Amino acid sequence: MLLLPTLATVALAFTDYELGAAAISWVGFDNFAELLRDAGFMTSLRNTVVYVGLVTPGSIAGALLLALLIEAGTRGRTFFRAVFFLPVVSLTVAMAAAWQYLLHPTIGPLNAMLRMLGMAGPEWLSSSSTVLLSLAAIGIWENLGFNLVLFLAGLTAIPRELYAAAEVDGAGSGWERFRLVTWPMLGPTTLFVLTITMIRAVRVFDTVAVLTQGGPNKASDVLLFSIYEEGFSYFRLGYAAAITLVFLAIVLALMWLQTRVLDKRVHYG
Repeated sequence: MLLLPTLATVALAFTDYELGAAAISWVGFDNFAELLRDAGFMTSLRNTVVYVGLVTPGSIAGALLLALLIEAGTRGRTFFRAVFFLPVVSLTVAMAAAWQYLLHPTIGPLNAMLRMLGMAGPEWLSSSSTVLLSLAAIGIWENLGFNLVLFLAGLTAIPRELYAAAEVDGAGSGWERFRLVTWPMLGPTTLFVLTITMIRAVRVFDTVAVLTQGGPNKASDVLLFSIYEEGFSYFRLGYAAAITLVFLAIVLALMWLQTRVLDKRVHYG
């Protein structure tokens, strides 16, 4: 189920195969050479990098802050866990439709509130200057609950005796206890959350397909949507397979970087 499609993709990447074509020719590295000249591919690659750069730190920092607040509270822990985890178990397409209404420039509640404050709301999903930021905000919202549950599990696993020992040693403030105990002990959890979040962010597709279709003017075009468009809109499966291999190489490079470089900085208790 996994190996055969992967091998087929590798083989197709070196051909000029088009969906429905009777003949297929071996073109070698021509598809990859075309990628380097393709302004549309470079735009989708840049947009993907920007999206990952916004969603990854935003969703990790937000989830960690919420986890610390929930863990420090005495009431409503189960309720808040369920509320923030709701986007993870919800259908992405349905949630995207809800966001389309919320961010609508005329009837959307967000712009309505801005008008009440005397400000003109932008066209969140229709302007090249705001569309990628809007999608990144939705991506942070989508990943927040998943990361929150992981951080809560990591916080629960930290022995309470370490906080007592740190307080005896002079770490009286909450910030000092976080810096000396919580953050080092959350190292393995943070590494896992970072890896998962970056992979999920690189794989963004649903919200782009439903909300923007890569527009306006390819301002929200990302790698997976480019693969879909080249393969199933233009029927250039050979070229789409070449983009897929580049996408796979990026994911593998991210995983290697995190496991080889960041893993050495992680403290395993």
